[in-house]
Parts: sequence; structure tokens; C-alpha cells
Amino acid sequence: MIEKREVTTNGGMRFLRGACLLALPAVLAGCLATAPSSGGGSATAVTGAAAGEATAGANSALESCPETLGTLRIEENTNASWYGRYNALYGTGSTVPLLRTMIQQSNCFVIVERSARATYNIESEQRLSRGDEARAGSNVGPGQVVVADYTMSPEVMLSDRGGTRAGAGVGGLLGRLGGGGMVLGALAGSMSTNEAGVILLLVDIRSRVQIAAAEGYSKNTDFGLFGGMFGGSGAGGGGAFTRTPQGKVVAAAFIDSYNKMVVALRNYKAQTVKGGLGTGGRLGVQGGSTPASREIPRR
Repeated sequence: MIEKREVTTNGGMRFLRGACLLALPAVLAGCLATAPSSGGGSATAVTGAAAGEATAGANSALESCPETLGTLRIEENTNASWYGRYNALYGTGSTVPLLRTMIQQSNCFVIVERSARATYNIESEQRLSRGDEARAGSNVGPGQVVVADYTMSPEVMLSDRGGTRAGAGVGGLLGRLGGGGMVLGALAGSMSTNEAGVILLLVDIRSRVQIAAAEGYSKNTDFGLFGGMFGGSGAGGGGAFTRTPQGKVVAAAFIDSYNKMVVALRNYKAQTVKGGLGTGGRLGVQGGSTPASREIPRR
């Protein structure tokens, strides 16, 4: 009888050990991934909503303005090398929806719509309003479009993912603790570092003078245990900026960049050139016709 109890106990222990090893990946997968950081802060993503100057659930680390500074058009260069490469690899799509949400939440600018699809839809409604089917007083006629004061251009300057095999190290540790190293070492994926560096440029439309520029950086460590066995990162559209490690660091980097720009804009002072902008500058050439050139004595 005693002998039978020992066999049952040993068998139960073996079953329990095996169950623990199978459950361990799910536990580690949820515990070992670090959130991407925006600069030195804790902001990790663009969250919440904006309606006019009101916000709901916005990232508390996002900088804001006490009053709006003008109307803004966001111009994304979809022909840039970073755009095609990043979208092909991670399916992140356009950065514009992310930036539009973030900027409206900050109350620094009023966003105007200039995308090709939206422009087509608006013009279609205007054509409809001029026909016989539109209600009287629909008022979708000319003279109502708000023009932009500034354009903002996003650029991803650095986007990288490096990997270091993690299975052997963690597996070896568990092996010393109880024989789990072989299982974990065989199934574990890799520990990768995701980082992104971005630039935001703000240009005055009327003069085409650059008003502001700001860089942003973000980095995180992703422990890809057991590959896609327990659910991988989804991709596709703007949602990839909140679901994939690569998208998250890009979103966090843009928060970092925009925050720096807002801080600089709150202390904005226009650059001036003696004699006025576009009159030749202060780097004159002897014998030249600009004001600075005429100040150079002839010898």
C-alpha cells in the first residue's frame, strides 16, 4: 500500500512539473516584455480621443498649448525610402492618423483635411449640392474651405530591430533549477531591441520658411518567447502602431519629437535677418549686389 502511494505521488509530481513547464511560456511572455519609452519619460502610445479642444483619455505625458497657434496640414512623403521599407516589413501604414490625433489633443494646431481620398469625397458632395437632389440650404458651396497656415512633415530617420538569442540563457537557468532547460531552450524565441528615431518639420506656408524642427527617439526590449505559439504581434493599418513592437516605438518616438517641438514653440521667437529675409543674407561677397555685399569695402 505504501509502495503504491509513492508511485502515485511520483507520477503526480511528474505531471505537475510538466504542467508547470507548459504554463511557464505564457507567464514569461506576459512578464518579460518592456514597454517602449518616449525619450526619458513613460509615454508609450497615442491614446484616447479629441473633439475640438476637448480630449478624453489622452496620454498624460503629451505636451499641450493654452491656445491654438494656427491651422496645420500634415504632409507625409509616401515615396520616401523609410515609408516603403517600414510599411512592407511591419504593415504600419500611414503615420498621419497617429499624428492628427496627437496634435489635436495638444490643442496647438487646428488640423485641416487634405488627403486625396477625403478631397475626392468632399468634391463629390459639392457636386451633389449643385444638383437637384440636395436639400435647399445645404450650403456646401464655394468660399468655405479653411486654408492651412503651416505644414508638418514626419520622417523616420532610424528604425531598427536587433536580436540576441535568449532561449539558451533562460533555458540553462531553468535547467539548473529543475530540468526545464531543454524544453524552454528548444521553444524559446529571441530577445530583440526595437528602436526608432524620427524628425518633425514645421514650415510656414506663406513664406515657406521652416518654423521648427524636432527629433524624437524611443527604444524597447521585446522578449519574443515561443514565437507565435502564444499569439504574435498583429499588423495592418494604423493599428500596428499600438500592436507591434516596431510600431509602438515609432509612436513613442513621435510623441517625444512632438513634445520637444511644443516646448520650443511655447517659447517661440522669430528669426530675423538684418535687412529682411530673402534680401541676400548677411554672408556678403565682395563686389556683390546684396546689402551685405555692399557693406564689404573694395580694396
